[in-house]
Order: sequence, then structure tokens, then C-alpha cells
Amino acid sequence: MGKEPSEREVSQVKRGGGVARVYETLRNEIIDLKLAPGSPIDETELSARFAMSRTPIREALVRLAAEGMITTLTNRTTIVSNIDFVQLGAFFDALTLMYRVTARLAAQHYDESDLAAIRSHQASFTKAVESGDVLGMIATNRDFHVAIAVAGRNKYYTDLFRRVLDDGRRILRLYYHSYDDNLPRQYVIEHEHMISAMIARDVQESDRLAIEHADQIVRQIRSYISADSRSASSIAL
Repeated sequence: MGKEPSEREVSQVKRGGGVARVYETLRNEIIDLKLAPGSPIDETELSARFAMSRTPIREALVRLAAEGMITTLTNRTTIVSNIDFVQLGAFFDALTLMYRVTARLAAQHYDESDLAAIRSHQASFTKAVESGDVLGMIATNRDFHVAIAVAGRNKYYTDLFRRVLDDGRRILRLYYHSYDDNLPRQYVIEHEHMISAMIARDVQESDRLAIEHADQIVRQIRSYISADSRSASSIAL
């Protein structure tokens, strides 16, 4: 029989599970805008909410801070990070560029293992859309596009695109919200067309589809913000 874990080891495992639960819960609430940008984060309140000591709470907050989800101000107050609408144009430029360059490279360099991963993520995205799981849509859409980047065989572009997509999760939440969380089927099909162009190794078509895909996202978010400026102000400023 194997050695029984010590009380300390059991405690560490429990704490690790507690850290993950706090982190995942707060991350999802921040992405879903249930915790609004600029709202305060109080360790004491979180400790009471999760019925945990402040140590695992702090560890979860460190992870969120490393991802840019929360910010500690000069007076040591911790808040949910604001969405930088001033830099929204720069974000859209970066997003569009990364859609294009990763789609083009994937068409040139993908292999069958890449295709299997991309199709798997697309199936998960489709399932999330059909079930109205917004956080699932955001996560699986991100995984789909990262898998395309991986197929392009340039780790620098992959790392950059991963960061752009992660930084844009709350902005993408506005995109889905603009459709009342019921994404039109045509935008699921856009992914299928991108896969088909990649399989055909059609670099120019992959580029064209990437531009169209990015443009419709940018237009929809800009339109949503313009049409509901009061909502946008409450979210970001």
C-alpha cells in the first residue's frame, strides 16, 4: 500500500482546489461583466463569500492580476481592471492583423493533427452557440483561433494572438451581448469556411475570409457601443 498523505499535504491540495475555485469564479464573473470594470475587490468580503481564509483568496487574486483582470491602485485598493476604450481602435487593428496572418500561415503549414484540433474546437464552439453558453462561446472561440495560429508554425504570432484574444475577452462579451447572447448561425458557418480554405491551402481565400470575419466583429461591437453609449459608459469609464 502507498504512503498515506500527511495532514499538511491534504491541506495543500484542499487549498489548491480552493484557489482554483475562487480564481475561476471571479474570472468568469469579470469576463461576463457581472463584476463591472472599476468595481472594488475586497479580500475580507471574498473570504466570507467563499468561506475560506484570506490566503487562498490572495493567491487567486495574484493570478487574476497577472492576467490583467484586476488592478491594484496606488492607495492599495484593488479593483476590476477597466476596459480601455481609448485603445479600442488599436485593439481592433491588432485583432484583424492576427486573424489574417495566422489564417494565411495555417493554410501554408497545417498538418492533419492541426486539423483535428481545429475541428474539435469548432465543434465545441458550435455546441456552446447552440446552448447559449456565452462564456463557453468566448472560451471555445479563443481556442479555435489559437489552434489556427498553432497550425501556422510561428510561436511568436501564436503567443501574440493568444494575448490579444485573452485581453479582448470582455470586449468579445459585448459582441455576444449585442445579439442578446443568441449568435446568428452565419457566424458559426464563417469558421467552417475558414477551415475549408485552410484545407485547400488557399492562402488568398484564407486571408479574405479572415478580413471578413474580423470586420463583422469590429462593426458589430462599434455599432453596439454607439447605439448604447450609456451602457458602454457604465462598463468602462
